[in-house]
Amino acid sequence: MGQDPGQGQSQLTDEQKSAAELRAEIEEVREDLGDTAAALAAKTDVKARAREKAEQLKQSAAGKKDQLMTKAGRSPSPNGPSQSSGPGALTQARTKARQNPVLVAAACGLIGGFAIARLTWRGR
Repeated sequence: MGQDPGQGQSQLTDEQKSAAELRAEIEEVREDLGDTAAALAAKTDVKARAREKAEQLKQSAAGKKDQLMTKAGRSPSPNGPSQSSGPGALTQARTKARQNPVLVAAACGLIGGFAIARLTWRGR
């Protein structure tokens, strides 16, 4: 009277399972549990998530830079910024800044926005 008819059948089925079937079932549950634990560990790894976000922001900034360069009438350099150094590098930078004031203002705004976001994120 207190037992469900289906409950008796599941007990019988469990008893009829072979040891090999039980081992396979246990191994499957262990793998599922391992996958779940790995997913939780990845979600709680703050440093890795911060690195991923920083990389996304870098890529986004590079894309915006390319868009601004295209709008300003200059082709974006495929190799990134030039690595020239020397006495003429500062003069060249000043000349380019004077030729493209919109680009300089956009870059300053991007850097300033990043700095403000970083400071407010640290304050939490």
